[in-house]
Amino acid sequence: MEKLYTFLSRFGFYLFCALAIIIEILALILFFVFLADKAPFLWILLMLVYLGSILSIINRKTAPENKVAWLIIVFMLPGVGSIFYVMFFERRISKVERKHYQKIEKRALRHVLLPGEHPLMQNMHLSDPTTYNHLHGLMMVDPTAQPYTDTQSRYYALGEEMWVDMLDDLRQAKHFIFMEYYIVELGEMWDSILDILVQKAKEGVEVRFMYDDIGCMVTLPNDYDIQLKELGINATPFNRLTPKASVVYNNRSHRKITVIDGQIGYTGGINLADEYVNIKERFGHWKDGGMRLEGMAVQALTKLFLLNWDINSIEVSDFNHYQSFTQPVVADGGLYVPYGSGPKPIYQRYVGKIVYLNLLKQAQHYVYITTPYLIIDYDLTEDLKNAALRGVEVIILMPFIADKALIQIINRSAYQELRDAGVRIFEYTPGFIHSKNFVVDDIYAVIGTINLDYRSLVHHYENAVFIHNSPIIADSKQDFLESLALSQEIHDDTLKISLRHKLIKALVEVFAPML
Repeated sequence: MEKLYTFLSRFGFYLFCALAIIIEILALILFFVFLADKAPFLWILLMLVYLGSILSIINRKTAPENKVAWLIIVFMLPGVGSIFYVMFFERRISKVERKHYQKIEKRALRHVLLPGEHPLMQNMHLSDPTTYNHLHGLMMVDPTAQPYTDTQSRYYALGEEMWVDMLDDLRQAKHFIFMEYYIVELGEMWDSILDILVQKAKEGVEVRFMYDDIGCMVTLPNDYDIQLKELGINATPFNRLTPKASVVYNNRSHRKITVIDGQIGYTGGINLADEYVNIKERFGHWKDGGMRLEGMAVQALTKLFLLNWDINSIEVSDFNHYQSFTQPVVADGGLYVPYGSGPKPIYQRYVGKIVYLNLLKQAQHYVYITTPYLIIDYDLTEDLKNAALRGVEVIILMPFIADKALIQIINRSAYQELRDAGVRIFEYTPGFIHSKNFVVDDIYAVIGTINLDYRSLVHHYENAVFIHNSPIIADSKQDFLESLALSQEIHDDTLKISLRHKLIKALVEVFAPML
């Protein structure tokens, strides 16, 4: 009984929401399908929805694989599939939400410069056209993105290294602390951070903390925001689950951001749980990475946090106030563009995917990629292959021990096609690698939260930093090469994919764009 009580106290609310959503969907299906025989006008309406769904899917400006997935569902489940399409293909926002987003956008875009207006880019199209094109493309797909100098950075090859510095910086906070994470789990890492946040709140420091509701479903109590508020921390779960069917639950916040006084910022793959700093072992050695920014580029991390905070609430934060705390530091020579990626209506294009595609298309010597997942669409697959075919050294570093058995099947089933084009693939034998890094030609890097999978590239709110000519690029490359030395390369004799696994991959790839 005690175990049952513990289970229900933690998951009872989520089970209730899941049951309510299932009942809502079933009721709608029953209304249309089973009553259609008795009410001809309902049958006609259902057929109109069916035909309209097909036409809508075919004419939508979306990836072909997304269209295929939905067409299969609509054809296989006439009527029911059409209802699913109407309900779940794309988030529809109310007039109130639209007005709220417009207010947020107005604040976020205040003082943002277009590529041709920005002083750092005015002569770059002549002196460095490749970098200019990268930055121009990024600034056009994420209107809030801006290039920054007057910044210093530090690279972390392990979560435990970043944790130590983060604690030191949190202790020095004077004005505000903003934190947003996909996973937070009770344990030694989180406890050490929470102790500081509570103390800082008592000192009068403004502390805002946001965690993803479904991401933390099994790691935190469902009323944890209330518990944190009682400790003086302004906390909220992102996109809280409610007993209402909606596609919005598919759009999670996968971001990892810490901002301290607008002057220091952290991001990367590291969540706030003990396995990320190797206190608790789950999948062998946990290899993760991140970065610390100090100076003007932190303004962008502040803005990214406030954007998601306001999207998740009825607030419209004063962006300029919080960004005004940022002061320039002696530049390390690098140029930094922190940026966000996410679903519509906030982001009209797949920002994370576009950045990766542009790097692959313009790489000349090498592309080193670290990612835990490899579930990618036709565009990314072809650009990886084309880069290798034109002589670019393309190496992808993956986990040897996966966090999910199904994911490992999909990952390894994707290897052969890439290898046939010359892409080299390694698996990190000590355990699980969770970093999400690109390093290109010694002059570009991307460090952030964006995996090579549909969830990160299409559905999640994500963040990353595009980096040009910074010392951190060499550090990231060195970490990659040292990790490569601990890894095994995949060859034909090690790559044995069973027919069952090929069938699983084929099935998952059909529906992956919508999951």
